[in-house]
Amino acid sequence: MKNFSKELSFKTSRSSGAGGQNVNKVETAVTVLWKVDVSEFFNEDEKILIQNKLKNRINAEGYLFMTVSESRTQLMNKNKAIEKIIETVNKALIIPKKRTATKPSKAQKQKRLDSKKKLSDKKENRRFRF
Repeated sequence: MKNFSKELSFKTSRSSGAGGQNVNKVETAVTVLWKVDVSEFFNEDEKILIQNKLKNRINAEGYLFMTVSESRTQLMNKNKAIEKIIETVNKALIIPKKRTATKPSKAQKQKRLDSKKKLSDKKENRRFRF
């Protein structure tokens, strides 16, 4: 993934939330940006798959972006952002297997009917008779 990380660009910003004076003066939040269309790391089919699966995370200019502000240091947030974007792209590239329809076997059908009959008999025995 060394080549992939060269295609990433970064922006820093001030983190939100608790943290005292450090939050107000230090830009520790890191936003990682990746232009999907111009990537040389993936072929056209993979790019289309990524764009389709991650269309909600890709903006109008074609950038996939993520903001990380988990840590108090910019370097740790940058590393975490790289990990997250690689993980997200890898998940997007997974093609799920097609489900093949199967029918229940005769034994399974019989077992189901037997359990239904057993329950029915149990409830029948509970009924009040004169």
